[in-house]
Amino acid sequence: MNAGRLAARVEIRGCLLPEDRRYDLEADVWWLEDGEKGVGRIGLLGTLAAFAGPFRTFTFRPVEPVVARGRSIATVESVRFTGAVRLPFDAELLARNERLVERPRLVNDDPYGAGWVARVRAVRPEDPGRLLEEAAAIAGRIEERIVRQRIRCWPQTPDLELYEIGLECSAVLTRLNEELARRGPGEAVLLVSDDPTSPIEMVRWSDDTGHTLLTHRVEGGLHHFLVRKEADPRPRRRGADGARG
Repeated sequence: MNAGRLAARVEIRGCLLPEDRRYDLEADVWWLEDGEKGVGRIGLLGTLAAFAGPFRTFTFRPVEPVVARGRSIATVESVRFTGAVRLPFDAELLARNERLVERPRLVNDDPYGAGWVARVRAVRPEDPGRLLEEAAAIAGRIEERIVRQRIRCWPQTPDLELYEIGLECSAVLTRLNEELARRGPGEAVLLVSDDPTSPIEMVRWSDDTGHTLLTHRVEGGLHHFLVRKEADPRPRRRGADGARG
């Protein structure tokens, strides 16, 4: 997908909703026309992926070349969610994103880009414009859903959540380092702390270790840090002797 197409977005409580496509909120799917009228890609909403957590399996169903509106073309499953990918209009299935079978997490990490599900041709080219809604039209309902379901969107889906409350930052960082040692490169950990010094200490920790601090938020008086383990971490802070720390 062209990254430039994602430049215009609505941000709703940290969740992004691209304005260059149309949506079926009931089915939790988006549609993006990619050239010929009535031809384009569909995928799952980022809010659904954030609610479900890391997807473990993605299975395409055997279907007829033309699939009716509301019929399932695939199923997706996480630890706490199992659901179907349903077509928002009658369409001919042109291509499937087979990468999702091997890497279901693409739907979590890039739902509006590499995590697309299928390319289809609408049986009636006017149906996408007639049946689906623009981002601005569903923004209010998306916000209601985010609040009701307590959805939290992150730049990368956490593989682990660490709640370290009542501990000094040094103890929290020791725990974080232990967990990262068990993780593979590219995995993300969400660390939650109530230590008031943690924002400063986490920046210093990232500089010292070379692992990436993706984002920091404050919610309910607690600090939330999303960090990613790098395959080749390169410390950025220098010690007193001028050497890398």
